[in-house]
Order: sequence, then C-alpha cells, then structure tokens
Amino acid sequence: MKVAINIDKAQVADFYRKMLLIRRFEEASGRLYMQGLIRGFLHLYIGEEAVAVGAISLLEPQDYVITHYRDHGHALARGMDPKACMAELCGRATGSSGGKGGSMHLFDANLHFMGGHAIVGGQMPIGVGMALGIKMKKQNGVVMVFFGDGAVNEGEFHESLNLASLWKLPVVFMLENNLYGMGSHVDMTHAAGRDIYNSAEYYKIPATQVDGMDLIAVREATSFAIDRVRAGNGPVFLEAMTYRYRGHSMADPVNYREMDEVEEWRINDPIDRFKTLAIGEGLITAGELEEIDSQVADEIDEVVRFARESPFPELDDLYKHVYA
Repeated sequence: MKVAINIDKAQVADFYRKMLLIRRFEEASGRLYMQGLIRGFLHLYIGEEAVAVGAISLLEPQDYVITHYRDHGHALARGMDPKACMAELCGRATGSSGGKGGSMHLFDANLHFMGGHAIVGGQMPIGVGMALGIKMKKQNGVVMVFFGDGAVNEGEFHESLNLASLWKLPVVFMLENNLYGMGSHVDMTHAAGRDIYNSAEYYKIPATQVDGMDLIAVREATSFAIDRVRAGNGPVFLEAMTYRYRGHSMADPVNYREMDEVEEWRINDPIDRFKTLAIGEGLITAGELEEIDSQVADEIDEVVRFARESPFPELDDLYKHVYA
C-alpha cells in the first residue's frame, strides 16, 4: 500500500522546479564567484533546498519571511526574480537592491521578503518586531524567521523567543540545523547539539524536530505550525535537520570534516529523494521531470547572461536611498 502524500501533480512539478532552480542557481553562483564576477562573501544553500521550498510554499501573500545570510534559497522559494537575484550578487544596477546589497542582503518588499541579514541572529529581533506590528494592527499575517544553529548562541535568540512567547506573537521560528556553525560541529558549540529544539520549551514555545531533507516532512510540520500561529496561539519553533554540501562560504576549504560524511548525506539528497517519491507515487513521470530539468537549465543560462550583461551602478547611486 502506497503512503499518501498530500500534494497534487501541479504542486509536485512546482516544488521540484523550485528546488532544482535553487540548486542550479547556487551552482552557477559558485562558478561566477570563481571567475571573479561575484565578490565578497558567498554562502551557498546547496543541500538545504527542501527546507526553504517546503516551508515557504505554505505561506500566504500577507505573510513575511526574514532570514540569515545564506538567503538565496529563501529568496527564490518566495518567488523573487532569479535575474534580479543574480544581478544583485554580481553587483549590477539591475539587481534587487541596485547592486548595493550583494549576496547576503537580498530583499523584496513586494513579496514581504524582508531580507537576508549578515549579523548572526540579527534578523530574529527584527522578525519579532514585525510580528508585534502584525498583532497590534490585528492583521492575519505570520512571520517566518529562518536562522542557523550558530545563531542559537547569540543573545538575540533568547530575547526573541522570550518576547515572542510573552506577547503570543505570530512567529514561526525555523532553525536550519546544518550541523556546522562555520567550521565547528554543532556538538562542539551548543550543549543541546542536534536537539536544539528542546531549548524552546524553556520559553513555553511548542517545538519539534523535522527531517529537513524531506520536503513532505517539512511541509507537514510547517503546516501545523502556521495553523497554530495564525489562530493566535503564539509562536512555534521548528528545527529542520539538514546539511550543506559546500563550505560555510566559498572561501572555506572545508578541511574540518571528512568527505565520507558529505557522501553519506548526499545519499539522502532532498531533490533526488523528492523525485523518487513523486515518481513512485505516480504523481509525475521521469520524462516530465526531465523536461523541467531542461527548462531550468535554460532559465539559469538566461539568468547568468542577464547578470553578465547588466551595467554596474553609476557613481551617483552611492548617494541614493540613504537617510543622511
């Protein structure tokens, strides 16, 4: 007997396309970085695609997303224009912030995507403030705050959970535990190790852990969380156990972990896993998925071409969009 998955064929195609778009976008970003067309820091989301797509796919237009500096996957999952994203990474005037934000600061107010934030944990109190605004205005919105395991050691983490709980704010705290804070394994940096979600219980916030390599599992846990939060019951904490295949950033030689560990996680690749499940459930054919592969490849080629051919900002643009 087959296990029912609560999605239809159109959703399967959409989720697969979005995860694959993120993967190919990140791979292309890595190549452009090596060619010197993307400068500064570049943190790739490869391996974590099921978390962004699974969670964000359940949000409504009035809901908000705020995240950390590994933000490309969240931006694309929320529906940002890949061309504007890549142009921003390359510092071009056609980028989402006119080429002045870069990789860690993608932003689209029209989509309620309130940016990647380079300060570890810095997005958490901002997300709580956004949720407070929603509650004060009596709106029916939810704020989804993404953060990594490294942020759990920051004071903002505890302050944000405390205030969100006290004020019963509409927040879904989404921890992406990819096991490494820069070059240190989570077991060496946090007492809770691979069970950080238990930390939320101290603040009386319902919490659970989910397989972040499984899009269906992420969606099920997120659906429950959003329903509870939207009903006015206060925040929910989710810990998605996932893995980044690449280094902390492109400058990371990744000499702190064994390649055997990476290969073990690749066996559980979120895109391949979803593909196998969808075909096995008869929701889509291998041929239809191959067509999506081809379409995404063509789209990424166009995204890269657009970014390469876009102009750099003018010098006078330095003085635009500043307070003083």
